Amino acid sequence: MTIADTRPFAQPRPVAGDRRAKARALRMALIIVLGLTMLMGLGWGAAGETDVIGALLAKFGIGEVSRVDMTVVWDIRMPRVLTGALVGAALAVAGAVMQGLFRNPLADPGLVGVSAGAGFGAVAAIVLGGLLPLALQNLVGAYLIPLAAFSGGWVSTIVLYKIATRGGRTSVATMLLAGIALGALTGALTGFIVYKATDDQLRDLTFWGMGSVAGATWAKLLTAGPIIALALVTAPFLARSLDALALGEAVASHMGIDTQKMKRIAILSVAGSVGASVAITGGIGFIGIVVPHLLRLIQGPEHRNLLPNAALLGAIMLLLADMVSRLAVAPAELPIGIVTACLGGPFFLWILLKNRALLEN
Repeated sequence: MTIADTRPFAQPRPVAGDRRAKARALRMALIIVLGLTMLMGLGWGAAGETDVIGALLAKFGIGEVSRVDMTVVWDIRMPRVLTGALVGAALAVAGAVMQGLFRNPLADPGLVGVSAGAGFGAVAAIVLGGLLPLALQNLVGAYLIPLAAFSGGWVSTIVLYKIATRGGRTSVATMLLAGIALGALTGALTGFIVYKATDDQLRDLTFWGMGSVAGATWAKLLTAGPIIALALVTAPFLARSLDALALGEAVASHMGIDTQKMKRIAILSVAGSVGASVAITGGIGFIGIVVPHLLRLIQGPEHRNLLPNAALLGAIMLLLADMVSRLAVAPAELPIGIVTACLGGPFFLWILLKNRALLEN
C-alpha cells in the first residue's frame, strides 16, 4: 500500500472481483446489442426495409414471405452481416493480442506486417493478375485478389518471425523494429506497382484500400470464415499467458509459461485472422487499436474477459459502421474505412482526453 492510499478521503481501488463482475455484465449487454445490431443490418439497406423475421422463419418452413425479401435477406445481407461481424471480431481480438504481446496499448496488427503484406498481395493481383496464364485465371476466378492478399500477409509474417527469432528465442523488440522496416519495404514495392497501374486499376486499388464488406458472398465467407473462427477460438487460450507476460517475460517464464510457444501461436493467430479479414474486406482501420483500449478503460486489462468482450464490441462497431456506409449516401455506398476513421478517430480522442489523468498514472 502506498502513502497516497492512506489519505482520509482516498478513493478505494476496484478489486479484481469487481472488475470481473463488471466484465461479465458488459459481456451480456454486448451479446444483446450484437443480436439487435445484426437484425438491424439484415433489415436496413439500400433496398429499403425488409421482413427480416418473416424471411428467417420462412427459411425453416415457418410462414411465407415474398421472394424479394428472401433474396435480399439470405443472399445479399446475411453473408454481409456475418462477414462484418467476423471481421470486426477478428480485428479487435487481433489488436488485443498484439497489445498484450508488445505490452503497449497502441500496438495493432499492422506491427507484424500482416496488413502491409496483404495489401501488397492484393495490389499485385489487381495490377499484374492479367499477366498470369489464362488457365490459372479461369481456375482462380474471383478468388485471385483474396488469395493473393492472404498469401501476402502470411509470407510477410513468416519472414518477420524468421528475422526476429534467433537461437530458438523470438525477440519482441526485434519484431517491432523489423515489422516497421518490412512495412516500409512492402509499401515501397506496392507504390512501384501502383505507379504502373492503369486508371481503372487505380480506382479498384483506391476502393479496396478503403475497405468494404459490399462484396461479401457465401463463397468468400465459407473460405475465410473457418480461418477467422479458428483464430477467435484460439485467442482465449492465450489469456493467462498474456496476463503473465504483462509482468515481464522473465516473470512469465518463472510462472511456467512457455513464452516462445505463446509468441508463436499469437503471431500465427493474428496473421491468419487479419490476413483472411483483409483478403475479403480490404483495409479497415481503427477497430484493432481502439476497441481493446476502450475495454481496458472500462473493465480492466485481464485478458480472460478482454478477449471475448473485444470480439463482441469489434463485431458491433464494424456492423454499425457498415450500416452507416450503406445508408449515408444510398443507393451508393461509402467505403467502410472512411466511416470508421470519421466516427472512430474523434471518439477515440474524446476518450483519451476524458481519461488523460488515468492514463498518465
